[in-house]
Amino acid sequence: MTDLATLQSDALARIDGATDADALEALRIEYLGKQGSISALMKTLGKMTPEERQEQAPKIQGARTAVADAITARKEGFEAEELERKLAEERLDLTLPTPQAPKGSVHPVSQVMDELAEIFADLGFSVATGPEIEDDWHNFTALNMAETHPARAMHDTFYFPDEDSEGQSASSSEAVGQKERMLLRTHTSPVQIRSMVEQGAPIRIIAPGRVYRSDSDATHTPMFHQVEGLVIDKDINLGHLKWTLETFLKAFFERDDIVLRLRPSYFPFTEPSVEVDVGWQDVNGRRVLGGDGDAPGHGWMELLGSGMVNRRVIEFAGLDPDEWQGFAFGVGVDRLAMLKYGMDDLRAFFDGDLRWLGHYGFSPFDQPTISAGVGAGA
Repeated sequence: MTDLATLQSDALARIDGATDADALEALRIEYLGKQGSISALMKTLGKMTPEERQEQAPKIQGARTAVADAITARKEGFEAEELERKLAEERLDLTLPTPQAPKGSVHPVSQVMDELAEIFADLGFSVATGPEIEDDWHNFTALNMAETHPARAMHDTFYFPDEDSEGQSASSSEAVGQKERMLLRTHTSPVQIRSMVEQGAPIRIIAPGRVYRSDSDATHTPMFHQVEGLVIDKDINLGHLKWTLETFLKAFFERDDIVLRLRPSYFPFTEPSVEVDVGWQDVNGRRVLGGDGDAPGHGWMELLGSGMVNRRVIEFAGLDPDEWQGFAFGVGVDRLAMLKYGMDDLRAFFDGDLRWLGHYGFSPFDQPTISAGVGAGA
């Protein structure tokens, strides 16, 4: 066997004379690596007799421990020397600004949702919600769209397979005498039905939320956001509807010169039905809402649909249409955001591009998250 004392003495001397961390690592491999000289001695223990092993094992293990401790101590010495060098040479400039921490932002849709809730709260409306997976009865039938009604073709609907609807909406199924198909709601109007059934009348609600239709281009996406409003009370007429929409739009766009034009239209759930146009004017090549659309250089922009709630819809909700009347309206939340904040492509709302969000998003700390309210805009 190699003279162990000489091997240990030589190893300790070379470790003490190592000039840097790389040289020290080379010595560690030479003595303690898999093929190292001390590791080779450790492997010979298995071939020794018990008597030899009892005598040699403590000596070899002692040499291995001594070399390992010396390497560790020398390594710590190098690290301490490096730290001293950095402390002596490097300086921290306390006058430099701290790195900018990443900040999140409020998505334009969330911003507009907050504004809508604030404005309509000033008008006495509460916020109502409902399921996004709906049954056929709440989404169509209760809104005066019979099974064969052509109005169903107005929506490109995402239906679930028939077997997925088994056991769902039993009460609705009994109302129409058949099992209801399940679907992704095409509007938030089912929330109006559910609210009338659960709360009765009078009622004054808005129903914001996600809706789904099979459509995709610069101004349409398969999923988008909509807000609908419903008022059911006694002696309600179109004048109440026009005042509500005019007050809302003035507060939302923060302009007193908002002018509305109501055009006769058709929706199966309202009668009479009206499309609401808003006057716009050209400002530096951009259409800005405000002013009379019939004035020179101005025009009209279709913004939302509305009307008096159809008698049949009131009946479906379990109310007496001879006692209760009301109006309803609906508008795309994403469209409102595009008009107010100057966005031109609806698809960007859902891309998740941090650059777009950084540009159009709202800081919850530096900017107001709600509008000025009805008092400032009316």
